Amino acid sequence: MGVTLDDDARRTLALFEEVTGATGRDCVRQDGRLLVVVEPGEMATAIGPGGRRVRRFEERVDRSVRLVEGADEPAAFVANALAPAAVYNVTLSENAGTVAYVEVASEDRGVAIGSDGRTIEAVRTLADRHFGIDDVQLL
Repeated sequence: MGVTLDDDARRTLALFEEVTGATGRDCVRQDGRLLVVVEPGEMATAIGPGGRRVRRFEERVDRSVRLVEGADEPAAFVANALAPAAVYNVTLSENAGTVAYVEVASEDRGVAIGSDGRTIEAVRTLADRHFGIDDVQLL
C-alpha cells in the first residue's frame, strides 16, 4: 500500500533527510507534533549521537517529533510504532476490517497508550496509512 505525500510533507521529509542524514518514508502532522516514519535500519542515524540530529530537526520545524522505524510487514510496523513499549505479539484479524491486536507488557501499557492517548492514536493513523489497518487494540 503506497502512501501519498502532499507538497508540504515532501518538503518536510527533504529537510528531515538534510538535517539527519536518514531517509524518511512518511510524515504526518498530528496534535501539534510531527510523526516521521524512517526507513528500516536508519533509526540510529535519524536520532544521532545523544539525540542531537532529531533535536536539531525539531528546532528547524519548531515542533516535537516522534520517529517510527518503518517495516515491510504490518505486524513489525505496529510493534515499531509502539516503541519503546515492550510488544510481545501482534496478531492481525481480518473479520470486519483489519484489526491489529497487540500484546504489550503490562508495565508498558501506559507508554503504549501515551499521554491523553496520543501514542496509540499515532499508531492507528500510521498503521492505516501504511497497511490499511482499521484499528489497533492493546491486549
